[in-house]
Amino acid sequence: MPEQFVASLGCYEGAAVFNPWKDVDSQHDQSEQGPEIRRRQLLHYLQERIGIADTLLCAEAIGYQGGHFSGIPMTSERLLLGGLQHKNIHPEMVFKNISPQRTSRVDLKPHGFTEPTATIVWGFLVDHEIDTRRVVLWNAFPWHPYHLDKGLLSNRTPTDAELAVGHQMLNQLLEQGQFKQTVAIGEKSALQLQQLGIAAVKVRHPANGGAGKFRAQMSDLLLK
Repeated sequence: MPEQFVASLGCYEGAAVFNPWKDVDSQHDQSEQGPEIRRRQLLHYLQERIGIADTLLCAEAIGYQGGHFSGIPMTSERLLLGGLQHKNIHPEMVFKNISPQRTSRVDLKPHGFTEPTATIVWGFLVDHEIDTRRVVLWNAFPWHPYHLDKGLLSNRTPTDAELAVGHQMLNQLLEQGQFKQTVAIGEKSALQLQQLGIAAVKVRHPANGGAGKFRAQMSDLLLK
């Protein structure tokens, strides 16, 4: 059940890892309710998709511009707050049964943090009129690894030991979701899934000039 899954996610602790569903970002969260809000938002996101979604789209790890504050992989706070509606990306595409809430301090980013990769992924679904509940967005390491010397507003590659823990959660999600296909975004995610023995189709990561190829490959997979 998604409730147990989200609760399990909230139990993880690791050095130089921020757990959005357990930890308070004392520097950047606007209140101590941040983890609770992020748990609720992830739960509703999953509840609206598990049993319905046919595709799991998996990237490498949570980033500070996305799930760190929204609580949802590859989904930015700005999207939840309605800041991408000019791109026809609306908050209700993420979940409908609760009102989205921000967790970051307003003075940091008045309109919420935004993540380019997240915007491209959601934009693809919108542009091709794909039901957003057909797809679950996830990460091989579902928490936010950061550089100790750079602080919480940084991203780093997860270690092999960290990925081993993340893969346990990924297997649970795959078992619950019974997806027809798993798609790995980028080389790193594809390699991680291959090492885990999970059959996945690889698509180009949309960052660093890869957006066009990402869209073309995703069209082949979701517009059959």
